[in-house]
Amino acid sequence: MPRFTTPFEKPAYFEQALFLYVKYSKYLDDDYAYNNQNIFDYFYNLVNRTDFYAVVEDDVLSGFIYLDNFVGNSNRLHSAEVTTCFDEKFWGSYTKICAILFINFCFEKYGLKKLKALVYPENYRVKTLLKSAGFEKEALLKSETLRNNELQDVEIYSCLNTKKKG
Repeated sequence: MPRFTTPFEKPAYFEQALFLYVKYSKYLDDDYAYNNQNIFDYFYNLVNRTDFYAVVEDDVLSGFIYLDNFVGNSNRLHSAEVTTCFDEKFWGSYTKICAILFINFCFEKYGLKKLKALVYPENYRVKTLLKSAGFEKEALLKSETLRNNELQDVEIYSCLNTKKKG
C-alpha cells in the first residue's frame, strides 16, 4: 500500500525523487522553470516551497506528488494545483490507486473544493491517469508558455470535491 511522506524522511527518498525529477523534467517544466538555477537547486527549492510528498512502497520511492498554487487563505483553502511523477516500473494500476488515495487525502487534509492539473497535450499517459482518477478536461490554453523555445499549449484538468459537508 502506498504511503505519502516527506522526501526528507530518509536521504534516499530525496535522492530518488531528484533522480525522477531529472529523468522526467521535460514533461514537467517549461523554458522558464530554472530561472538561472541549476536543476538541483531548483528541485530543492521546489520541495521546500510546495506541499511535496514522496510516495513510498515497501521502503522504496515509487514517485512524488506535490501541491502548489493554492487558492484561498489561512482560514479556508479552495483549490490547488497537483503535479505527479512516478518511476515507470510503477505506471499503470498502481498510479491510479495512488491518484485516488491522494485526491481523497487532499480533500480531507486541506478541505479543498477542487484539484487541478496542468498538462502538456502530448502527455497522454498523465491525461489518461487523470481521467481514470475522476479529472475532466476544463480548458486548453493556447500558446501558454515556451518549451524548447517553441510555443506550447497547456491543458487544464480538474476534479471537484463532491462530498457535502455538514
